[in-house]
Amino acid sequence: MILLAAGMGIQLHLSGTGRYAIMLMLTVPRLQTPSVVAEHIISVVEEFSNKKPPQPLLISFNPEEVRSQAAASTKRFEEGNPLSILDGIFVAIKDDIDCFPHPSKGGTTWMHEVRTVKKDAVSVSRLRSCGVIFVGKANMHELGMGTTGNNSNYGLLTSVYVTSNSFPRYRVCNAIHLEPGWFKTARNPHAPERYTGGSSSGPAAIVASGLCSAALGTDGGGSIRIPSSLCGVVGLKTTYGRTDIGGSLCDAGTVEIIGPIASTVEDVMLVYSAILGTSRADRISLNPSPPSVPNLSFNDSLNSLGSLRLGKYTAWFNDVYSTDISDKCEDTLNLLSKLMMVEIVVPELHEMRTAHLVSIGSECLSSLNPYCEDGNGARLSYDTRTSMALFRSFSASDYVAAQCLRRRIMYYHMEIFKKVDVIVTPTTGMTAPIIPLSALKDGETDMRVTGYLMRFVIAGNLLGLPAISIPVGYDKQGFPIGLQLIGRPWGEASILRLALAIEELCAKSKKRPASFFDVVFKASIRYCKCFGARMIVGPLQISRLNAPGRGDVRQHVTSSFGCGAVVRGRASTVYRASR
Repeated sequence: MILLAAGMGIQLHLSGTGRYAIMLMLTVPRLQTPSVVAEHIISVVEEFSNKKPPQPLLISFNPEEVRSQAAASTKRFEEGNPLSILDGIFVAIKDDIDCFPHPSKGGTTWMHEVRTVKKDAVSVSRLRSCGVIFVGKANMHELGMGTTGNNSNYGLLTSVYVTSNSFPRYRVCNAIHLEPGWFKTARNPHAPERYTGGSSSGPAAIVASGLCSAALGTDGGGSIRIPSSLCGVVGLKTTYGRTDIGGSLCDAGTVEIIGPIASTVEDVMLVYSAILGTSRADRISLNPSPPSVPNLSFNDSLNSLGSLRLGKYTAWFNDVYSTDISDKCEDTLNLLSKLMMVEIVVPELHEMRTAHLVSIGSECLSSLNPYCEDGNGARLSYDTRTSMALFRSFSASDYVAAQCLRRRIMYYHMEIFKKVDVIVTPTTGMTAPIIPLSALKDGETDMRVTGYLMRFVIAGNLLGLPAISIPVGYDKQGFPIGLQLIGRPWGEASILRLALAIEELCAKSKKRPASFFDVVFKASIRYCKCFGARMIVGPLQISRLNAPGRGDVRQHVTSSFGCGAVVRGRASTVYRASR
């Protein structure tokens, strides 16, 4: 059985037992429809404003638009004509990617006044053609110019009182008066006093909190991988040119891509399969090699990865704020002992960071400067204005020099890839940092924090290499740690295959965030008996599908895509059983 994953024609093959499981689930009576799930999501979003602290995860949200999309999806399922395996799945879109009819503000309060959204971005259009339901535009660091995800433009605007009982994670005694802006910015679902990471703060937090199982973000300097690592989810930065950047605020640069954030590697692969490929409208088409995704076979094991060679630069690997990070990543690599580990040296790391800063700064300025005229620049937060001022100091000769460095550093990496297949590093040099009180009103510029968060992500953007962040555990304080895999150009299949194995090895350590919304099922564990099968549904995932009499048909289901699911090794859209 073959199911079409996306308009690009990526096919996912299902085995006989996979067909049985799918047909079994599709015939379950009293189904949980997309419309029912939509109502749960709408109620959760409305609940955000009443939480302490509130979670401004969505910048643009229209309940009626969500209901309309969900109703159309429900009708398709009732008629037996879903558009694809992604039909009925709820996805959030970062606020710098066009998703009609929502405005694209880029995290500002005014961008929609000078830039009108007339149609979907290419990637969004492809997801829409698969039947995806868009919940709205997700929060982000203003104009993407920050790695913490802090955005003081959105959130509670009035002064509030907080007690130690209502806000236990903070050390507050009795009642303390907090200034306006205290509850602004998206917050980490694992701890509300911590940053999500950025700039794709909202997408990562939405996925981690269970509101959606996938989101689209952009990554020009780690903006998908950093928040994915800090929030404990999976984030894929594709090869430059693999996905179409058209319809984003910075669609003319050479470092930024659009990519997926999701709760599992399989979920990332499905969304990636749907959005990959360039279009005629793409300003910079590289005519990439044909895309491929790993074979989603449940029988695949670590043995199938035996030929992969992993490269590790130990001195760089250990250059972290806390040894908890390097130790946990090292422990994960030890689980891959069957793979060859090669000690490498990555030359000119400082030069690489400088070349990237000049490249992304110059390109962002070129794309965004026209919108910042007529006094709009003064409406930006102080930290964004600081970044813009720095970028304006770069000259044309600086940009040319950066491209010369870029070519040289690419040569170094291509030499490394003659010896190894994948470079492994921690995703970030620190776990989620604390949000300073002073940063909530006007933002902040903390280069020390920025340096640690961006320490390992630059090569993927400057050189256009594919990279993925996978959660591998937690530090001693309980905050997520991500491991990064960097591949050769167009080598997404290799890093995804390895990521699948790592996810399997680390599955037992994964835990639910403190702030988690179960939009599909309210109970922790539910049982659904249908046609001799038992489905055990946990708060994070459908953990097991057991069909007696079919031999060993225990198929793990690791993601809750709204009203759909991904069977490990066998991708399919299935209805969720009702309560």
